[in-house]
Amino acid sequence: MVLGSFFFATMAVCVKYASAWFSSSELVFYRGVLGMLFMWLLARGQGVRLATNYGGMHFWRSLVGVISLGAWFYSLAELPLATSMTLNYMSSVWIATFLVGGALLAWNPRRGAAAPLRQGALVATVLAGFAGVVMMLRPTIEQNQVFAGLIGLMSGLTAAFAYMQVMALGKLGEPETRTVFYFAVGSTVAGALGMVVTGLSAWDWMHALWLIPVGVLASLGQLCMTRAYSHGATLVVASLQYSGIVFGAIYSITLFGDRIPLLGWAGMALIVGSGVAATVLRARAAPDSPAEEH
Repeated sequence: MVLGSFFFATMAVCVKYASAWFSSSELVFYRGVLGMLFMWLLARGQGVRLATNYGGMHFWRSLVGVISLGAWFYSLAELPLATSMTLNYMSSVWIATFLVGGALLAWNPRRGAAAPLRQGALVATVLAGFAGVVMMLRPTIEQNQVFAGLIGLMSGLTAAFAYMQVMALGKLGEPETRTVFYFAVGSTVAGALGMVVTGLSAWDWMHALWLIPVGVLASLGQLCMTRAYSHGATLVVASLQYSGIVFGAIYSITLFGDRIPLLGWAGMALIVGSGVAATVLRARAAPDSPAEEH
């Protein structure tokens, strides 16, 4: 997971540079094409068949994953790298939000006070996470980038659904290579449809060189992330994914000269802390539930 987070953060750097010459739709498309080629070669080398019995699940995973990817790429172009990375990593807090909502709908007072106490802790964690978002986005709002901030927040929301589906596919025994390949297929199709609407940017081979690491690093990151969620302990994996925020902050400061105010750092820390806490509380409150497994 740590290695995957490093690949994703480095890919984000390439996306931010490439976004000066390519639209989000184009970046999603080229990332998909290069990812398909890379994963096909890897599957062939591993002797993994790409045919699947779970086409519907791969379709759903690709759909929500592509929405998350496109939203993240857009926010990377418009926001400081560290801010965009942190908003994308809100998935654990979103999953906790889903659990709280479901528990409130299904709550039975006859079960005693233990369940409300656990849910109360989850509610506090969720509120802390969103307080961190407000703290991080305050400088963004002052710079009239609120729309990009909301898009970045949406990337984290849809990433939560994608992670759930990745875990479900792993439990069914789907190889990581196959899962990542079909996500690349979905990215290619979605990016092509987006390009029909947004059009094509002027082609320059020097600028296009940024597309190669975008595709390769994205595939490597997806492969590591899929393997981590499929075979690792959910609590450990979900906590280690926040290393991506650390990598993103280092890149943001050293490569792009972004100045993150103290309030932004505090919001970032609050989001990381609430995400880890939400994961721990989910593990204790519902260790055998499907939502926790995902």
